[in-house]
Amino acid sequence: MGDKSIADSEGKKIIPEEIKHVALKALSFYPELNDIRIEFKFSEDIRKSVMQAQPKYVTMYKSRQKRTYLIKLSRYFIIKQQQIKIHELPNEVLIGWLGHELGHIIDYMKRNAWSMLLFGIGYSSSKSFIISAERTADTYAVNHGLGQYILKTKQFIMEKAGMPETYIQRMNRLYLPPEEIIDLMKDQKSED
Repeated sequence: MGDKSIADSEGKKIIPEEIKHVALKALSFYPELNDIRIEFKFSEDIRKSVMQAQPKYVTMYKSRQKRTYLIKLSRYFIIKQQQIKIHELPNEVLIGWLGHELGHIIDYMKRNAWSMLLFGIGYSSSKSFIISAERTADTYAVNHGLGQYILKTKQFIMEKAGMPETYIQRMNRLYLPPEEIIDLMKDQKSED
């Protein structure tokens, strides 16, 4: 489709031009990812989600600092039965969504190759494992200062996007509820 992507000066981040500003904002909350290779890429083959973070398979067996991670994004989002381009969503929503995916990358960086392999098996075969992984990513995002963005993303999906009830139920089951996010944010403020 001739997507135009930009890379940072060291080639560590590859980001489609359309989402550059929101991706850089989300990344700014994760200074420990500055030297990590991350490619943001539009994809047509994401099942049951809008975004996915994963290590690039060819780098999964490298040391944690030398892996390349991929954040796949659906090109389109359906809002109230209308298809819009993902980058036309509100900036706060995209920052929260990308912040969640970057939370997955923080989790992956703590895992060796064997643990990543087990993670993949668990994620593809166990609902309780999926719940744990998604809530862990939300927790990392909130702990990195993205709580308000995560709340905006959840509010948008639950209340404004006109998502089917089955999708909303899935969201409620898998991800941190707003009350827990607010509690985490309060805990974070009391530690400051």
